[in-house]
Amino acid sequence: MNDDAAARPIRRLGVLSDSHGRVGSCRRAVAALHRLHVDAIVHLGDVGTAAVLEELVGDLPVHVVFGNCDDDRRLTTHARCMGLHVHHPLGRVEVAGRGVAFTHGHLDQSVTACLGRDAMLLVGHTHRLTADLVQGTRIVNPGALFRASRYTCAVVEGSDLRVSWIDVGRDDGS
Repeated sequence: MNDDAAARPIRRLGVLSDSHGRVGSCRRAVAALHRLHVDAIVHLGDVGTAAVLEELVGDLPVHVVFGNCDDDRRLTTHARCMGLHVHHPLGRVEVAGRGVAFTHGHLDQSVTACLGRDAMLLVGHTHRLTADLVQGTRIVNPGALFRASRYTCAVVEGSDLRVSWIDVGRDDGS
């Protein structure tokens, strides 16, 4: 990723979570997000392996937090060496000028720190597609790329922070 890509405003954000080391699922999700012309990608944790982080590397800015199943010290070093932006345990970006926070979702203090402050909070952890309004903050889970009935990621776009979920297909061998 070059510095120009990191400086561009985000109009369309790709979101994935809970890959748990499944490289193939992550690869399919990233390919789908590229086809939808996202401006940046966020991985919400339970990455699982360095190989999954490597699937995220490309010409787009990538933001990462880690989950309860991650060795965050080892993965942080690897992610930073590859030019990924590590925000663990809580990060923030702007999508079309609106504040969007993100965390894995297993740390209650990270979640409550965003309520009423940010327009949207992206969380993973539960492996379930959700979109709820809590204390004025829209909480969205993109689903998961492992241990879910559907393997999904999401796109957040526009000043109204519209969310679309994308099926990425299952391949239990990856």
